[in-house]
Order: sequence, then structure tokens, then C-alpha cells
Amino acid sequence: MLSVLIWIPLLAALLIVLWPNLSPQLSRQISLLTAGGLLVWSLILARLFDPTVADLQMVEHITWIQPLGLNYYLGVDGLSLPLVIINALLVAIAIWSSDLDISRPRLYYPLLLIIFAGVAGTFLSSNLLLFILFYEVELIPLYLLIAIWGGKNRGYAATKFLLYTAVSGLLILAAFLGIVWLTKAPDFDLDTLITSTLGVSALPLTTQLILLGGLVIGFGIKIPVVPFHTWLPDAHVEASTPVSVLLAGVLLKLGTYGLLRFGVGLFPDAWNAIAPYVASWAVVSVLYGASCAISQKDIKKMVAYSSIAHMGYIILAFAAASPLSLLGSVMQMVSHGLISALLFLTVGVVYKKSGSRDIDVIRGLLNPERGLPLIGSIMIVAVMASAGIPGLVGFVSEFLVFRGSMEVFPVQTLLCMVGTGLTSVYFLIMINRAFFGRLSESVINLPRVQWRDRIPAIALAVIITFLGLQPTILVKWTESTTSALMYKPPIVAQIESNVKAIGLN
Repeated sequence: MLSVLIWIPLLAALLIVLWPNLSPQLSRQISLLTAGGLLVWSLILARLFDPTVADLQMVEHITWIQPLGLNYYLGVDGLSLPLVIINALLVAIAIWSSDLDISRPRLYYPLLLIIFAGVAGTFLSSNLLLFILFYEVELIPLYLLIAIWGGKNRGYAATKFLLYTAVSGLLILAAFLGIVWLTKAPDFDLDTLITSTLGVSALPLTTQLILLGGLVIGFGIKIPVVPFHTWLPDAHVEASTPVSVLLAGVLLKLGTYGLLRFGVGLFPDAWNAIAPYVASWAVVSVLYGASCAISQKDIKKMVAYSSIAHMGYIILAFAAASPLSLLGSVMQMVSHGLISALLFLTVGVVYKKSGSRDIDVIRGLLNPERGLPLIGSIMIVAVMASAGIPGLVGFVSEFLVFRGSMEVFPVQTLLCMVGTGLTSVYFLIMINRAFFGRLSESVINLPRVQWRDRIPAIALAVIITFLGLQPTILVKWTESTTSALMYKPPIVAQIESNVKAIGLN
């Protein structure tokens, strides 16, 4: 059942590439039909999913290359299920939002479908080597999407993304190889490493810290956290709107998901030892990202830096590693994916219609006659959700993160809450300058926004509002898995004793 999410998009991509004389319109229709069908299939999987079971469900296990320990091992649980659905939703929206006259459609749409397959495989893999294979699958397609269909500095941004992500993959692969070599595990299966008497928990703490360090930096580049963040604003600014939607909404979650699954989950003792430093690192990312967002004139770059800040909340939740904070971290992954996708969609429409993203140039876009009133209203909803206004999904996720982290790291949590206040500051600046006041003369009489551009934005706004009012839908999927993830809760006394044991104080 899970293999459908991987192989169907790959087959559809192959069909578009190999079908002779395939028209651009038919390429788009095949891609959209495939993505829409897989979205429906992912919802069917959610219907079949038992939320009371913490372990993997719908497991597929086939021995593949036994000498390497590489098995085709797929499974879904409360951590991966919401992200699988978000992946299907946002890929469908990205295809829908792509220009009808996009150049080289027989390359463009297959690349989006390959990204779909790679991301789905990453979230579903329960074999470490299979995980890294899927983790790297999206690298070249995304590079090409930025390098071919991006802005004027697309070559620089795409190359920078490629180099950073390649380093990320190498560090993660090295850590995975070290784990299996040192534990003498017969394969790379995750459950083997957890349950075996020679598993990761049996390694000396210093060895665990070295291996965990590789994972933290590798996944930290992908998330990204400061100072490994510089590739993200460049990539967003140069990428087209559909690619930015996927980059912020789905691809960044590969880093947070991997860190939670293989960092927090595999190394509970080592994680407790570095947790105070990780919490402080989260504070730096939150405050730095928010401060940079305040200073931006380009609203797309402002949203990009906002993503860096909001991903820091997830790192804080990982550091606390309480059942409530881990539940909040998964909620934050979902909410950030939806909200950032909506923000980039609306920014893309503003740029498409006005020809500018500079808040010193565009003014009064809420003008009901000659502006963009509906898109402006939807962007205000997205901004309110990002700022954590009650009734929207952003509030629920941030509340769970802060409530679950406060008892373990009160100071760091309070500082991250300052970042929430700064979110209101920079988004109010953007809304006040770009949407209120008299319509700027340079963007007067804007073209009408077609329903093709309105539908995905409206759909995301409805989902953000619905999940804000009914968060139990997400909570029931995830709670059992996050509660069972840690072997023991990381209390402050345990953290201090572990720090002393390795001489870090």
C-alpha cells in the first residue's frame, strides 16, 4: 500500500518523458491527475491508520541487497503520516499553481513527481540506508527546478543549495555507516538498531555523541539552523512560486523529521547530554531569523527568514523532548508547512500581478477596485496564523511546543516566545506597507486574479482555519508515537549528570 506513493509518481514521470509527441497540456493533466490521486490515496491510508498503535503500520519488508544490509523496509506511524499527507497536498498545489505556458513541461512536471516520490520514500523508510537513498533523490530535481526556472541569479542559488545539501547527505551517511559498523548490526533496519543488545544504546556515551553530532549538523543544514541557513533565502528568492511552496512546506521537514526519528529517537542518552546546547541553538535561530526578517524589503525574503525562525521552535521542542513538546514539534511541522506554503503562494500572486515584491514600491493592495483584495485578505489570514493568533493552526502548534518545553528549559522557551512577538512585528510592517493605504501609482490597475490562482490559496486558508479549530485530528494521529518515542523523559537532573559524565562543564 505504501509503495503506491513512491512508484506511481515515478511511473507517471517516466510516462511523460517517454511518451512521443506528448503535448504540454497533457503533460500537466497527467501530473495533476497523478498528484490528486495520490492525495486521495494518502487520505485513504489515514483512514486505515490505527492512531492507538505507536508502532509502524502497513509495513512492507523485502530483503534487497543483503550484503549491504539494505532492505526495502517501509512503514508509517504517527510521525510520518501527517507529513506524507502534507507532501501529497503541496505537490498537487505546486503542479496546479505552475504556469500553463511553462517552458519545457516534459522536464518540469516529471521533476515535481520525482520530488514527490523521494520525499514520500524518505518519510516512509525504516531502513537507514534506504532513507538516505530517498533523502538524496530530491537533490538533483530541486537543483534543476531552481537552475532552469528560477530568477536571474538562479545559477548561484541552485549551486549553493546543491553544495549545502550534498554536505548534509554525506554527514548523515557517515553517521549511519558508523552506527551500523560500531554496533555490528546485521543490517540498517531501524528496529534492529533499537532492540538489539548491541544497539546504539549500548555504545559508550562519547561514541554516541560523535555519531549524534554528525546527524545534528547534517540535518541542521537541511532544516536549516543558523549558521547553516544561508542557502535558504537565496534559494527562495530565485525559485519560482511552486518550487518555494515545496521547499518551505515539505523539503525542510526532511531535516526535522530525520533529526527526530534518528537523532532524538536513537540516541536518548546522548541527546539528553547536548539538549541544553540544542535549546540555546534554537533560541539563536529564532531570534536571528526574526531579526533578519524585520530588516527585509523583499516580502519573499522576509517570509524565507520567517521560516528559519519558525523552524527554531521545532528544535526547541526536540531539545526538551517531553511527550508534549514532541507532539507540538510534529504539529509545528504540519502548521509551518501549510502556513509557509500559503505565504509563498500569495507572495507569488502579488509579484505576478504587480511586478514587484518591494514593500517600498507596492502600496494599498487591499484596494477593492484596483488592487488584490481577496489575495490580500488571504495573506492576512496566513500572517495571523504565523503569528500564533488563536483559532488558527499556528497557535495550537506553538502553544504545545512552549508548554512542553517550559518545564525543561524555561529561559530558552521565554526567549523563543519573544520570537513570536517579533513575528507580529515584521508581518505587521509588511501588511501595513504593502496592503493598506493608498494604492501606489506604480502598481495601479492590477490585472484580475483568476480563480486558478485563488483556489489553492483558499484551500490552504480553509485547512489552516479548520485544523486550528479542530486540532485533535492531528493530535490523535501523532500522540501515541511521540509518547512512546523516548525511552525515558529527559529531566534536568539527568541532563546535568550526563554533562558531568563527559566533562562538558
